[in-house]
Amino acid sequence: MSTAPIITDGAWGTELQARGLAAGECPDAWNLSRPEAVSEVAAAYADAGSRVVLTNTFRANRIALEGYGLAGQVEAINRAGVELSRRGAAGRAKVFASIGPSGKMIATGDVTEDSLREAFAEQARALAAAGADALVVETMSDVDEAAIAVEAARATGLPVVGCMVYDTGRNKDRTMMGTTPEQAAARLAAAGASVIGANCGCGIEGYVAIAARLRAATALPIWIKANAGLPELVEGRVTYRMTPGEFAAHARKMEGVAYLGGCCGTNPRFIRALAESCA
Repeated sequence: MSTAPIITDGAWGTELQARGLAAGECPDAWNLSRPEAVSEVAAAYADAGSRVVLTNTFRANRIALEGYGLAGQVEAINRAGVELSRRGAAGRAKVFASIGPSGKMIATGDVTEDSLREAFAEQARALAAAGADALVVETMSDVDEAAIAVEAARATGLPVVGCMVYDTGRNKDRTMMGTTPEQAAARLAAAGASVIGANCGCGIEGYVAIAARLRAATALPIWIKANAGLPELVEGRVTYRMTPGEFAAHARKMEGVAYLGGCCGTNPRFIRALAESCA
């Protein structure tokens, strides 16, 4: 890479599972019930070389939390998420707060645009008030929902990263709703994103090309947090076979990416390999 990227963090869910999070349990609720474990994850990534760490707030919008009976805890969960990542980072990394999808579909009438706007605005305000350095709208499959979230996040005055998931189509280069990287870049930039990105999805091999297309489509900085290859089901468990070294080797093929980290299948060892490889 011509210019070294800023190294972000890796997966959070599996790190919490390693600390005892049960299947079906709400990870975000740990911000209140197991704060020390959440802070440990942020610290582990900062130790590994992350200069940006996210927050354990991916499912902490009102619509998603309703499924866990936690809709009344939006502000507390989000505030704690920022505070815990800041504690774990201990000044070594910026804290970019995570805003994930609602889990409902606009196209099927499961949720309205107005209710999404209200839910994302509520979450974004809580994250901003807690002292987040920026907001990351991530793992979005529907660019309409993503744009609503970016607009709500941008209203806080903080920088906003807008990320889609690319894992569909013959070349795995479209979102679940059929949106291309070029279409997403234009839509998210128009919504007010400061950084355009992709995360999760088809794996880091496929995201080398996705990153190049995003860079060609916008002058805004590019953010990539790819999965560690494609998952396999081994004895009933989702497994990623890619090693940290292999992940870093693919990452080195990306040109002009401003922020680089990992998603599913990655952990602090992957981030350490990225930091060493991209130094």
